[in-house]
Amino acid sequence: MRIAVIGAGMAGLSCATALTAAGLDIRVFDKGRGPAGRMATRRLETPLGEASFDMGAQYFTVRSPPFAEEVSRWVTAGHVAPWPAAGPEAWVGTPSMTAPLKVMAERLDITWNAFVAGFSRDEAGWSVHLKDGEVHAFDAVVVALPAEQATPFLALTDPSFFKRNVLSQTSPCWTALYAFATPLSVTTPIFRKQGIVSWAARNSAKPGRAPLETWVVQADHDWSRHHLEDTPEVVAEVLLDRLRALTGDQGRPALAQSAHRWRFALSTPLGLDCLWNEEIGLGVCGDWLLAPRVESAWISGSALAGRICADLDRTGRRDSGQRHSAIALPVPG
Repeated sequence: MRIAVIGAGMAGLSCATALTAAGLDIRVFDKGRGPAGRMATRRLETPLGEASFDMGAQYFTVRSPPFAEEVSRWVTAGHVAPWPAAGPEAWVGTPSMTAPLKVMAERLDITWNAFVAGFSRDEAGWSVHLKDGEVHAFDAVVVALPAEQATPFLALTDPSFFKRNVLSQTSPCWTALYAFATPLSVTTPIFRKQGIVSWAARNSAKPGRAPLETWVVQADHDWSRHHLEDTPEVVAEVLLDRLRALTGDQGRPALAQSAHRWRFALSTPLGLDCLWNEEIGLGVCGDWLLAPRVESAWISGSALAGRICADLDRTGRRDSGQRHSAIALPVPG
């Protein structure tokens, strides 16, 4: 069985890891240069050296036993640590949120900088079409993308999946990053829901971070929606003013600053762990199916891998490969 996994965020890597451990031939495609998704890390150059920021998920929690077992392995290896300032259940990757993703990615066959333009399917199986013209053959495909990015693929492959997909709406979020020469004048490392700011945190206060003073500010979803088309430069200045007001550091200049627009930040979950169409060999996983949490993405990917393996064992197709009825699907774009 050759299976393509589209997307190297937590859901895609979780699914690919479990399928690989089950002895299947897995290849992951991602348009980025490395694993991230909503656990992305950004680096900025400053006069005092490089500054690093967690610009996506700020921390994650652990509630389910299977995920707890996985996190315990990350703890033992030094890839995650608790962050008590954010709460008794808060954990962060060390030295950045991408740390556990990088460990997972190292053990997988991943093609980076690979923009998947679409799929097509015939009696022999699936073909994954890359934007550069390359085509790769597989027996099944897993879509591990945010809801809106998954839409064009599902619309052309499975109407029932597509109907569920369009029910999930994702809110945007502007996120700003700041580095300062000296610490800001506050002892608290976190501000929650203050006006248009939904979250502001001293990123450098997290375990394993460099000492350079760094802050991450996330705007409220409503404000982000109304200012979605503003330039990053304008947003960075607005949120810097809000951060100064919160900390009392009026006029404090930033050594470096940047703003990133997350068009697909907080999903409206459907209460499903995953989707799997065994007739055509198409699977979907992601936090937008279950809940907008890092743990939910991991659970979704793991659940889909379990569904696929159970189906293959039941039908005896694990080693022989699938054959599908003839159908050709247009490639989007």
